[in-house]
Amino acid sequence: MLTQQLTQPIYHVLSSHGFGEVREDKASLSKAFFAIEKFNAGDVICSFAGAAILKQPTYLTVQIGEDEHIHLKPEHLQYINHSCEPNVIFNTATMQLECLQPIKSGTELCFFYPATEWDMAQPFECLCSAASCIKQIQGAKYLSKEILPNYKLTAFIQSMLNK
Repeated sequence: MLTQQLTQPIYHVLSSHGFGEVREDKASLSKAFFAIEKFNAGDVICSFAGAAILKQPTYLTVQIGEDEHIHLKPEHLQYINHSCEPNVIFNTATMQLECLQPIKSGTELCFFYPATEWDMAQPFECLCSAASCIKQIQGAKYLSKEILPNYKLTAFIQSMLNK
């Protein structure tokens, strides 16, 4: 039990939002969004909108078009972090957050950033430790045609790949 306590992050709940909550890791101060109910693959978790539309990406925006990047509304969705093994996707055609695989209560919601982002404002080295981790996250533009078919991508990213 002590070993688990030393290796498992200790979270503090910052805010609750019906189907999930924003939690902060007490050690690293990183924030993430966790489910507080279960979802099945194909479920629509919630709808979202753009609080603002920008021409340039930021680290908090989701891309909906070639020069269109939105700040998410509701704002708590910005705490859905990246994983190379995502369990959700921001479907920018329907403006719905969709479940990709079964999610249990207490599971962190994660999406594959290149599924929505063509060329990211702030590339980073991925530390998700998934078996399928692609290591460098920069946007779909930089990924091989062998990697991308393994992921559900937005209609916008699909259109960019078909150019």
